[in-house]
Amino acid sequence: METASPTYFQLVLDSFSGYGRYLLREVLHPHWGNYFYWLVALSLGFWLLELLRPWRREQGAFRQDFWLDGFYMFFNYFLFSLILYNALSNVFVQLFRNGLALVGVRNLVAVEIGEWPLWARLLTLFVVRDFIQWNVHRLLHRVDWLWAFHQVHHSVEEMGFAAHLRYHPVETVVYRLFEYLPLALIGFGLTDFFLVHLFTLTVGHFNHANLYAPLGPLKYVFNNPQTHLWHHAQELPRARRHGVNFALTLTVWDYLFRTAYVPNEQADLPLGFAGVEHYPATFAAQQLAPFTELARASRPGHSAPP
Repeated sequence: METASPTYFQLVLDSFSGYGRYLLREVLHPHWGNYFYWLVALSLGFWLLELLRPWRREQGAFRQDFWLDGFYMFFNYFLFSLILYNALSNVFVQLFRNGLALVGVRNLVAVEIGEWPLWARLLTLFVVRDFIQWNVHRLLHRVDWLWAFHQVHHSVEEMGFAAHLRYHPVETVVYRLFEYLPLALIGFGLTDFFLVHLFTLTVGHFNHANLYAPLGPLKYVFNNPQTHLWHHAQELPRARRHGVNFALTLTVWDYLFRTAYVPNEQADLPLGFAGVEHYPATFAAQQLAPFTELARASRPGHSAPP
């Protein structure tokens, strides 16, 4: 145990310096496997589509919180990892592996898919990951302390592609904790993960975009702006008070488990939650808001809403 502290301390230092060098390379050296420029290109592409064929025509090119959501995109994809997440996740993974080693487990891979055809690897990774994320998303709506963080995402009052990545960084930690073990049991490569991640990034931008594209029969398989807008509806029937349409990419889970709800295609649907107009409007205040709410909820005499 005496040698563990310096090892983990060095891991933290290496994580900061390693991710810093990676981010610098991403910005200075564009290439086909570059997350940074794929995010920029996809964002500009969806923004152009919103300008050319907007569903809500009264919504301006620079909608409410356009620049705030733009900052969230780069913060959650890159800056959060630089500040904390990369070091935190590397330490967690090392601790987990060390714990497994104590009981004689050296390799977590239970289903070796490395020799499968590319399409089979990608499909397996995509479906497993999407189902995990659908379940985590439901938890974010049903568990009070998780909802306090998820409210940041639901504070959007005018929908656009960049709203996709307006979320509290604590959500990243929650999603990855649930994903880590199931995905570690599957032997997939970084290229597989990159391609799946790029596809889900594209669909996520599409879901939140100010576009009319209900997809016809494919709406029962893939998420779309008309379906996802109801997920952000400010008012829902009481029987649906914990939320609807939890799909990130595949709507099939919502139809299978009866959480789908699209009563009509209403472009001017009021978005957010009760009292959203009083929710903090700046990035820093929104990062603190969940902790403030949880502290208030923990005080004696406080009662949660029904």
